[in-house]
Formats: sequence, C-alpha cells, structure tokens
Amino acid sequence: MHTVWKGAISFGLVHVPVKMFSATEDKDISLRMLHKTCGGPISYVRRCNNCDVETDWDDIVKGYEYDKGRYVLFEKEELDQLAGEKSRTIQILDFVALEEIDPIYFQKTYYLSPDQAGGNAYHLLLKAMSDSGRIGIAKVSIRSKSSLAAIRVIDNCLAMETIYYPDEIRAISQVPGLPDAVQVNDKELTMAKLLIEQLSTPFEPEKYSDDYRVNMTNLINSKIAGEEIRIAPQQEQTNVIDLMAALQASLEAAKLPPKGAAGLDTGAGVKPAASTGAETAEADGGTGSGETGEAQLPKPRKPRASSKTKKETVS
Repeated sequence: MHTVWKGAISFGLVHVPVKMFSATEDKDISLRMLHKTCGGPISYVRRCNNCDVETDWDDIVKGYEYDKGRYVLFEKEELDQLAGEKSRTIQILDFVALEEIDPIYFQKTYYLSPDQAGGNAYHLLLKAMSDSGRIGIAKVSIRSKSSLAAIRVIDNCLAMETIYYPDEIRAISQVPGLPDAVQVNDKELTMAKLLIEQLSTPFEPEKYSDDYRVNMTNLINSKIAGEEIRIAPQQEQTNVIDLMAALQASLEAAKLPPKGAAGLDTGAGVKPAASTGAETAEADGGTGSGETGEAQLPKPRKPRASSKTKKETVS
C-alpha cells in the first residue's frame, strides 16, 4: 500500500505516530471520449470565454461567484494564509459508542499503522479502545480542509473514517413527497415481515459483485477479440398494484416455508433455493479478483504522462 499521510494520533498528552493508507479503491472502468469519425481521443483545453483564448496555469486564479457573473478573486497566498499551518495531528476530542453515529455521516475510510517507534502507544490505544467498545471522534486536516473523523478498531488495526459535519447533512424534512401519516394493512405487514425473515442472512460481502463491471469487462474483451456483439433486450418492468399478490409471489420465489404463518398459505415449497454463482464462488474459496468469476481486463498500455494525473498522496 502507498502511504498517503504521516502524522500522529493525539489523545490527552499521548501522541501515537502513525502512517495512513487508503482502505478502499475505485474499480470503476474508465471510458475515454473519442471522435466518432476517426476514433481519436478528445482533449479538453482551458479557455477563457470572454477573451476566447487558451489560458496557461499561471494566468488562472480562483474565485467565488457571489452573484450571477460576479466573482471575488483570491490569490494563492490568501488561500494558504486562510488555511493556516497544515496540522499533522489527528486530535481525538471525545470517545463515543459506534452505534450512536448514523452511517449517513461516514465518508472515506483509511487504515492507520504505527510509525517510527510508536508501536507500544499504538497497540495501547488499540487495546484500550477495543476493550472499552468506544471510538474516538477527532479533527484532522486533509488537503488543507478540516474534517471530522472517527477512529475505530477493525480487527487488529486502527482505522480512521472521515465524517461529515452536522450542517452538511440535509434534513429529512427537505425530502419532497413524504407522507405525514402511514396507514399499513395488517395482513400486508405480516407478509412483509415474513419475507424479510426468509431473506435474512448473515452479512457475507464475498457473495456480492459488481455486475456492471463484470459485464463491461466481458464486453470489452469480446470487442478486443473481434466477436460479434448482441445485446439481449431487457424485459419490460411492470408495476404491481396488488401488494398482497406481490408479497405472495415473493415468498413463493424464496422457496422457503414461512415460519409461524398461521392461516397464511403461501404455497412455498420446501426445496432449498438454487445456489447462485456468487455462492458457488464462495464455496470455492474465491475472495480475491480472478477467484469470484469476475472477468479480467487485458493489461492497458502504459499511459502518457499528464499534468492531470490523479495523485493518491494527501498533502
């Protein structure tokens, strides 16, 4: 893994030197914009709409549009001074229970490992947090932006998850069309609970895969091989008006007998549901790429150097 940040966790007067690594990676397949006539890649230029000329980076400043077409401009020195000194400290402010934080607050996850001679303090903090069942709420500066963060234990590793500030979470009251009062049919509610029970299972992330990415990879490989491509037409979706009929059909499709459903004959058989491809892959022990049935893309050619290449390093 590539180190994206180095600093220290601070709680009280204790400092724990750490290195930070991205815990997730984006595996989306990138598609280029091409000229349909010749197949050449489309380039984008920095152009001033007023002067109708291309601009160099030295001629570009940042600004805020406070009114339509009206901006206040900022020099780089002003923005650097506003940001202040870049802190290399993850300062833990409070310790709270994880279940008190709604998942809507979480942004991006990073792994933290001990740095330099901080192994003892690192494992002390990890053990204390694990035994107490608490997580730390901290402040950290990433890319000159102050962020809230949650420090928690994942297996035998400390992890940091950046989280939104409260005023960045939109209020539920802003969602249009929510009903003021909900009237639920008792029989439909019973059927819905039965369906949830039949579909309930322990969370096993290895069972799930990105179907779009798998299909896109197969399509790319087929096109590279020059195979004829035929896209099967999608079946038209129909809106089910009768909720009871939809619930009944869903229970039957689960092929599992409802538990404790007195007076509710679903007609479900007792045969177990057929295993899915994901379950087969799991049974084979495949958890990494290439073992879950995902097709592999051919290795791309080495890209040309570009000033716009994304960097992982956190400044």
